[in-house]
Amino acid sequence: MPTDLTPPDPSAVLELISAFRRTQILFTACELRLFDQLAEPKTVDQLAVELSLNGDALERLLGGCVMLGLLARDGERFVNTPAATRYLTSASPDRMLGYIGYSNAMLWKLWDNLPDAVREGTHRWKQTYGTDSGSIFKEMYRGEAEKREFLLGMHGYGLLSSPVVVNAVDLSRYKTFVDLGGATGHLTAAACRRWTNLRGVVFDLPEVLPLTTEMLNQTDVKDRVSVAGGDFFADPLPPGDVYALGRILHDWTEAKITKLLARICDALPTGGMVFVAEKVLRDDKAGPEWAVLQSLNMLLVTEGKERTLGEYAKLLEAAGFRDVTLRRTSAPLDVITAVKG
Repeated sequence: MPTDLTPPDPSAVLELISAFRRTQILFTACELRLFDQLAEPKTVDQLAVELSLNGDALERLLGGCVMLGLLARDGERFVNTPAATRYLTSASPDRMLGYIGYSNAMLWKLWDNLPDAVREGTHRWKQTYGTDSGSIFKEMYRGEAEKREFLLGMHGYGLLSSPVVVNAVDLSRYKTFVDLGGATGHLTAAACRRWTNLRGVVFDLPEVLPLTTEMLNQTDVKDRVSVAGGDFFADPLPPGDVYALGRILHDWTEAKITKLLARICDALPTGGMVFVAEKVLRDDKAGPEWAVLQSLNMLLVTEGKERTLGEYAKLLEAAGFRDVTLRRTSAPLDVITAVKG
């Protein structure tokens, strides 16, 4: 019988083999602050002198950045593209440098131990860094610099999603939006900006609140937002009729989520809403891409994982919520809402 001797297309495999090289071009360019220096066009020689870099090696790196669409070339000079200026320069309010730095300094090393995480089903903090405090966030907040870098990284990433997710849900009948684990307050600020009927409360660990206050004071809704400190697993929750959980539930086990959702349900008035912002897996758990990759990231970094709508609905309904609704968005996060029955 005739056989098809044409081999399968190797493109997917070849793309994956080199994917880490693209990532390291971005990480290295950010670490060297190339994008800060290239707000104005410069030649390789100019940049090499300013940053004390090897000229030949720098030219190769700059070529990589052009290939990735991060820099443009005008003759002998290089300059930032608009995306690089907005997201990769330290002067930009929308910068993502914190998250990139966190990914480079911490996540990169954790991901190297993915095989053992799959074998054992546990995070890799002790294997990677030799420490295990018993608290994921104590690991992330090991020092003031690390804590600030991590939180600002989450802030830059959150600015991409928060305006989208608060616009996906009708919050016009509510009064107080309480953002549990709200960090820098970007979700609360976006909610109050979109819904003028709302006042906001950002609730987070006391050591986070100085940065929360600093960031909120830079917003146009600072007069409608307050902060409160505590542990949402143990301390009284501020009163409100919407409790938001932005990229919170994916950090934790089902047992801890059950405890937290029960506390929220107890605190809410009848008809109050829980607002869950996560990227929700499809039922086959093979997409969307961001949710699949983030679920593996959670395996390495936390106790948690990404979940399907059915898995979230089961947890919410067990805690006393009803009318569980998913709104998918084009942003890095979707929204699940439910009301207290």
